[in-house]
Amino acid sequence: MSTRRLPVYLLLDTSGSMRGEPIQALKVGVQSLISTLRQDPHALESVHVCIITYDAKAQVISPLQSLEDFQMPLIDCPQSSPTMTGAALELLCQCVDKEIQRTTEDQKGDWRPIAFLMTDGGPSDTALYGQMIAEVKKRPFASVIACAAGASAKLEPLQRLTPHVFNLETMDGHSFAGLFQWVSSTVSSGNRSMGATSSITLPPPPAEIQIVV
Repeated sequence: MSTRRLPVYLLLDTSGSMRGEPIQALKVGVQSLISTLRQDPHALESVHVCIITYDAKAQVISPLQSLEDFQMPLIDCPQSSPTMTGAALELLCQCVDKEIQRTTEDQKGDWRPIAFLMTDGGPSDTALYGQMIAEVKKRPFASVIACAAGASAKLEPLQRLTPHVFNLETMDGHSFAGLFQWVSSTVSSGNRSMGATSSITLPPPPAEIQIVV
């Protein structure tokens, strides 16, 4: 088994507005993502997944681990809470700094990590969010991909973070299933292209996911 990992970080908005059908659909989507990736021998060998959730605080609910070892964590959300997206990005940077194995004379390090951020609103901690955009861009990500889910999601903050912003108009089971199926395709294609390029080419999204230009 290869010692070179492809770290994938999922940053999931669990603020109060996600309660009900959205959070249930999100959980099913994450489970589908892991199941699909496990069926890809290349991904099974190298992909490692970390899940960070954020509402009034950001926390790692599933530390970086292989697909083989991954166990679905409890994903829940409070009745009401702010959306601390800046804190989530800060935690992401801390994880990357601590966990990514660098290339040395004795061994090859990890592939460049991929980060996916999903939110149904806008950052409540706007000052920290602005600071962390610059910090994220200092890290060696192969790609940072943001998804604005639902009618209340704010696009402009995400466009400052990354050029890869997508809009999910509805937050039902079908839409989240399509989103995470596309995420799995993105990870799989990125896994195969690593070494040939420092960034990844995103596959075309399904019809329910709109590209934000």
